[in-house]
Amino acid sequence: MGKKNQKGGKSEPGQVQHREIYQRMNFLYQAATLMTSINIPNSHHSKQKHNNDSNSTFANQSQDASSSLSTHNHSLVPLGRFYVNTMKTIGTKQVLRIDPSIKRTLCRRCETLLLPGVTSRVRIKSSSEKNLQIKCTQCNVTRKIPTRKGYVLFSEKRENIFGMETDEGNVENNVVRELKRDKIKHHK
Repeated sequence: MGKKNQKGGKSEPGQVQHREIYQRMNFLYQAATLMTSINIPNSHHSKQKHNNDSNSTFANQSQDASSSLSTHNHSLVPLGRFYVNTMKTIGTKQVLRIDPSIKRTLCRRCETLLLPGVTSRVRIKSSSEKNLQIKCTQCNVTRKIPTRKGYVLFSEKRENIFGMETDEGNVENNVVRELKRDKIKHHK
């Protein structure tokens, strides 16, 4: 795979490098979300109702064994975990970064997609500072995210977003100019 445009080393403004890889990672994330949210009803419940009508002792023994083995609905959480693992592997091999908002929805230990009420519990705890606590129900790991007033992630700050530069100079100069304009407007 060679580069198509090598004039001056810059690509066109509307083009994203590694678009196909990002699309594949996006698909895997969406598939993981779908698979994690799906619950398959337990098929043993319908068999149990049918077996209760018969007076066979063997049917009752097998019914007790099957109900003790699986009392919960089956889910596709392991398949979702596999998709997340594949997404992270692709990103690592291609040296691409995953957006922090997506990273916050993944468990760091077991790589389960953290869906509130499905695979995680979300609580707001206030000890010294308010924190959002997200507990993975698969591996019981707790994650704390600060919720201070006015708190903005580094990656979401305007001056740190790639592409916000202009031809006049870098972002810091533009931010300083905007602040000076605001001060002048307030003084008038």
